[in-house]
Amino acid sequence: MSQPLRPDLQIIADWIRPGSRVLDLGCGEGELLDYLRREKQVQGYGIEVDDDRLAAAIRRGLPVLQQDLDQGLRQFADNSVDTVVLSLTLQAVYYPRELLLEMLRVGREGIVTFPNMGHWRARWQLGVTGRMPMTDVLPHSWYDTPNIHLCTIDDFDALCHDNQIAVLERRVLDDRRRNTAANRVWPNLLGEVALYRCALRQPEEKK
Repeated sequence: MSQPLRPDLQIIADWIRPGSRVLDLGCGEGELLDYLRREKQVQGYGIEVDDDRLAAAIRRGLPVLQQDLDQGLRQFADNSVDTVVLSLTLQAVYYPRELLLEMLRVGREGIVTFPNMGHWRARWQLGVTGRMPMTDVLPHSWYDTPNIHLCTIDDFDALCHDNQIAVLERRVLDDRRRNTAANRVWPNLLGEVALYRCALRQPEEKK
């Protein structure tokens, strides 16, 4: 029997339609793609740069390309997939805005998840101890972290607004990976991981 998905990955899986085409950027060992292929019969592809994770995904029988996401997605045509997924990777690329727009060119929808630097524990660590925050989703010290563009939920909302990106759904999970009423009232304070389903606004939707 297969292991259950992490709560954030399960939310992503629930957002994806059965039988659809999915591109998973920074797919790691292919846990999400493997689940989607088995449980929802998706036609899935992955991109991963790390050698060991790439090898693990290939051993699962998944079609995965090795590529640095900062090189863009030029090999994929406009609207060539239904959904592009970027899970806990946005903060680790050099050009997050450009990658987000590329995702929404290639896919009809994009799903983005990221650690929220506005979470109260990160605020407390920086404000009280005067040191860069470390949390469950940000476990690295400042000098060896792969994360180079950390943001808050409010930052991401502003990015979407400024680039004519419609937020179709949002979930915010706390440090116990729960989606609670309090998280929905104070997402930028209580949310440790944010999940967005989004798409480019149609011309008539733009303000």
